[in-house]
Amino acid sequence: MARPSKDSKATSKNDDGRRGEIIRAAAKLFRDKGYDGASMRAIANAVGMQCGSPFYHFASKQDILVAVVEEGLRQGLEKTRAVVDSRLSADAQFRALVKVHLSIILEPGNDFIPVMLYNWRCLDAVHQRRLIATKDEYDAIWQEAVNRLNAEGHLGGDTQFARLMVLGAMNFMVSWFKPRKGDNLDNLTDRVVQFFLG
Repeated sequence: MARPSKDSKATSKNDDGRRGEIIRAAAKLFRDKGYDGASMRAIANAVGMQCGSPFYHFASKQDILVAVVEEGLRQGLEKTRAVVDSRLSADAQFRALVKVHLSIILEPGNDFIPVMLYNWRCLDAVHQRRLIATKDEYDAIWQEAVNRLNAEGHLGGDTQFARLMVLGAMNFMVSWFKPRKGDNLDNLTDRVVQFFLG
């Protein structure tokens, strides 16, 4: 079997780089304009390509949206897993999860999860089903953290409802939060934790 030439490997690496550029540019456009408001022409222009060139990497705009959501879920799950630590107290684990979630949805350049939050219904049912397993894993980490808060007396009532409220409230910040002078991830995290845990 013939080995790929160095030139073909370089081309493949370059294609992956262009694909990544398209995904990042599309994420920003989908976040700013919505899925329906971002044209393929605008996506191509954002990465300096001819209008039809993104179709070399993606079959359709829907495929680009899927790639954006997949990247957001991948990054979000990876960052979230990294702060899970069974040695932490329930409230310290909750704080770590709040901080990483806020970074995922609010820090500059993190457009992927906000796109998922507000464009999920633009995905067809087949793609939604494909992505739900990763989404469920993320939810399971949060559910465990909220269950521990409940067990240690920090939260009462229905823990599934509590998880949905916590994540829903933070996710909605994408639509209204504007950083003020002095705001940073740590003090924003403190305010969110204080709100939910008192």
